[in-house]
Amino acid sequence: MNYLYKIIFFHSMTIGILISISSTSWFMIWMGLEINLLSLMPLMKSNNKYAAEASIKYFIVQAMASAILLFSIIFMMNSFKIQSLSSFMSTMMIDSALLMKMGAAPFHFWFPEVMCGVNWEMGFILMTWQKIAPMVVLSYTSFIPLFLSMIIILSSMISSLQSINQTCLRKIFAYSSINHLSWMISAIMNSTTIWFYYFIIYFFMNLSIIIIFSKFNIYFINQLNKLFLTNKKIKFLFMQNFLSLGGLPPFLGFFPKWLTINFLVNNNFYFLSTMITLFTLISLYMYIRICFSSFTFNYDESIINVFDSITYLFFFMNFLTLSGMTICLFMFKFL
Repeated sequence: MNYLYKIIFFHSMTIGILISISSTSWFMIWMGLEINLLSLMPLMKSNNKYAAEASIKYFIVQAMASAILLFSIIFMMNSFKIQSLSSFMSTMMIDSALLMKMGAAPFHFWFPEVMCGVNWEMGFILMTWQKIAPMVVLSYTSFIPLFLSMIIILSSMISSLQSINQTCLRKIFAYSSINHLSWMISAIMNSTTIWFYYFIIYFFMNLSIIIIFSKFNIYFINQLNKLFLTNKKIKFLFMQNFLSLGGLPPFLGFFPKWLTINFLVNNNFYFLSTMITLFTLISLYMYIRICFSSFTFNYDESIINVFDSITYLFFFMNFLTLSGMTICLFMFKFL
């Protein structure tokens, strides 16, 4: 029975996303986002008091964002004498509401706290699934390059600096999600196809890591050291996926960042591409720091035996992780 209601509400949540991304009416887009929100709340139900607190925080923030979005839609639909000013203000308010729903800086204040109160499965949904509808709806609006550029730089800067001294893995992944969100907004400003590539790769990179976190109940960095002392296969897989998530070449996570930078430069966003690249290097330092402290092999550890009993799924996913540079060279001919 427990799984039955989860399946029902998950399908309802998915229907809400589909309504939002396929509607031509702003009111139907708003209604789809509300169906998505109300379907997610029962899935956050838990006996843990921290999960209850996180669900209340999430609901309050999402309700505020929905109210701003609805007000902005009404404001946009009414005719004003100064049409250009009203259009500019309504677009900025709609963008702000959608960015608050996704947790982009400076509207990110709720996201790390909510992530700390939920389990890994729900955290994965918040980092990936719940960003689909607001991101697609954001692409429907008239872009304000200066406003979105400020949001992108703030998201990249705040997430990189805040993640450096964290020991809680859920907070690290929350700030990592904000950092990747800045790249996805940069991508969708130029091409929805590039955003789609980025999101799919980010989705599977997160999935391959969070499956292990959930299975072994890993929530803090010091727990990684204990796990990897006994399981060398997991250590090797994590080292690849962490560095890929940070965007280090030649791993797969570098591929969508390279595509995004290429399109930003081609569209004359030189300052924006420089800033997010610099702040992503700070974020990459955090990933490398965790890798060196937890994932490095001792002299007497065999790397060859790592592949003895790896399942085909994880072997295939990690093979793709190593293929980033090859894909970049292949795609270069078509760009």
